[in-house]
Amino acid sequence: MKRILVTGGAGFIGSHLCERLLKEGNDVICLDNFFTGSKKNIVHLLDNKYFELVRHDVIDPYKAEVDEIYNLACPASPIHYQYNPIKTVKTSVMGAINMLGLAKRLKAKILQASTSEVYGDPAIHPQVESYWGNVNCFGPRSCYDEGKRLAETLFLNYHTQNNVKIKIIRIFNTYGPRMHPNDGRVVSNFIVQALTNKPITIYGDGSQTRSFQYVDDLLNGMIKMMNSDDSFIGPVNIGNPGEFTIKQLAEKVIDMTGSKSQIVYEPLPGDDPVRRKPDISLAMEKLDWQPVVKLEQGLANTIAYFDELLKN
Repeated sequence: MKRILVTGGAGFIGSHLCERLLKEGNDVICLDNFFTGSKKNIVHLLDNKYFELVRHDVIDPYKAEVDEIYNLACPASPIHYQYNPIKTVKTSVMGAINMLGLAKRLKAKILQASTSEVYGDPAIHPQVESYWGNVNCFGPRSCYDEGKRLAETLFLNYHTQNNVKIKIIRIFNTYGPRMHPNDGRVVSNFIVQALTNKPITIYGDGSQTRSFQYVDDLLNGMIKMMNSDDSFIGPVNIGNPGEFTIKQLAEKVIDMTGSKSQIVYEPLPGDDPVRRKPDISLAMEKLDWQPVVKLEQGLANTIAYFDELLKN
């Protein structure tokens, strides 16, 4: 049994990770300030004697005795991270410093949940880990993009200077049950709008592409990365290389929900990436990992979750 700290553990991805780590026989501490996380996501775990919930903000130091740390704490949807951009930067940067300091003291292994947003609006396609990105450091998304980029730098520096055992993954668009219904992300937006027969909002002409990864595939990649040889620190892309236009996604959601929703078009927000698709060759080589959940299967699970949520 390992004692594992998950920051942002009450969030969409974090709650699934806590659940998975408990099922694998670990002792889990879930750390969350509940800005975007929710107790509803982890309430079913509270009776587990190996699960501990702590209300705490990672911009403040935290001490505990643990073997591994998954650093997931940071709002990840534009609506939430643009609400308080200074706090977003603090969460990425000061949160990384605090968790890396803890890992250094404990000689614990720590994984950073970075993001495909470090590539910005990419000039190469698909995106490989060696690509430096095309990020606007002065735009509306920069608080998140640059915060995550600096967190990667901090992880590398703690590794090279202090021998901290690090892992860095770059997460591409992920969806599934427990997404926040009003977080502004495209999958949850479309599903909620379709289930309520409201107009489905597409920003731009819908030709921009995304690659959608189901949360179970992400968990497999995260855990494989944490358990991989210490010499492989990343960064490594964890995403689904299946590429769909936003319009294709909207049409698929309408079809799968039997919705009467009509598609409406709004102006494209600033710095919104035109194309996004991971090259996962490195993950396949180093982790023996690739996604297995098809979009239709993942959407069916997510639609069922939101359908139940909206009834209550």
